[in-house]
Amino acid sequence: MSASETDRTQEFEAAGLLEGLDGRAREARLRLLRDLAADGVSIEEMRTALAEGRLALLPVERLLAGEPRLTPREVAEAAGIPVEFFIAMRQAVGIARPDPDERVCDAQDVSSAQAFAHLRGAGFPEDSLLDVTRVLGSGLAQTADAMRTALADLLLQGSPDEYEIAARSADAAREYLPLMTPLMEHTLRLHMRDQTRNQLFWQADGASPNLREVWVAFADMVGFTHLGERIDPQDLGGLVTRLTDLALETVTAPVRLVKTIGDAAMLVSPAAEPLVEATLTLVDRAEQQGDEFPPLRAGLAGGVALSRGGDWYGRPVNLASRVTAVARAGSVLATQEVRHAAGDDRYSWSRAGRWELKGFRERVPLYRARRAAEAE
Repeated sequence: MSASETDRTQEFEAAGLLEGLDGRAREARLRLLRDLAADGVSIEEMRTALAEGRLALLPVERLLAGEPRLTPREVAEAAGIPVEFFIAMRQAVGIARPDPDERVCDAQDVSSAQAFAHLRGAGFPEDSLLDVTRVLGSGLAQTADAMRTALADLLLQGSPDEYEIAARSADAAREYLPLMTPLMEHTLRLHMRDQTRNQLFWQADGASPNLREVWVAFADMVGFTHLGERIDPQDLGGLVTRLTDLALETVTAPVRLVKTIGDAAMLVSPAAEPLVEATLTLVDRAEQQGDEFPPLRAGLAGGVALSRGGDWYGRPVNLASRVTAVARAGSVLATQEVRHAAGDDRYSWSRAGRWELKGFRERVPLYRARRAAEAE
């Protein structure tokens, strides 16, 4: 070991960066620290990363961060947009609001800002662009979390040491991250095609394209809260994933899975009958999973709702959620509007009483839906 390496090792030891390590673990930590130091990482940055349990991830963190040489003000000027709009755009993605003159941006920020400048110049309202950015940020945050979990399973194979984890993580980011761009573009095209086919972009009478009559269903797992007290969190997460898979396997156009919220799935449709069919099928499929999967209960309602950012808001959404809360395990309850719109040809309806539902002044008459053949 050279004199300079000895001095650097002593510096690492004095900073507490090698404390409690020996053998293979110490050698791996030393290799990692030397590489970080050669890459310009300060001792204080290393100590902070170690305290936060992310020292081995510093190389990939720096790789993903790029070289922050520009300020938000400089990026906005380069793209020809107001700096406040650029900062709002960054914040909408889910990133902490930066100071306009702090050097936290790189060349990719310029490319992104230029894309927004082009959309803004084409006439897209700033509020609409920020809405798109919020949804994009939320969705990609979930995508990043899923990728992180998948990569962790891959990178930790074979009990690697700290240096190997750092090297594998950086290599994976270089190799696999570029593959996500065509995948995301293809996924976006598929969803845009699906929504173009099955949802109107405008109303003939000139009303807002975001206000539409829709039919809404919620289906949730019965006893999920109590189940969480008895089983491993990882197994609980598996049930949530299975619910999403069941919903995706069940829905066909024009019914669409909007989202899963913990133990519940939300479906929407421009017509009542396909939604009733999809919901009954989903409840049946959950029952077919056996004792390993909780039974589902579902509630349906319809009316005018607001579509915004890929989600739905308004009375039918709230009502469907409240109806679900009073449904029995394995049952599908619907409002009178759903019953009339879906008709009696394929379904048998039985009165389930008039219910006091939270947030609604008058009692709501509800009906249990079954397939006509099942009711005979």
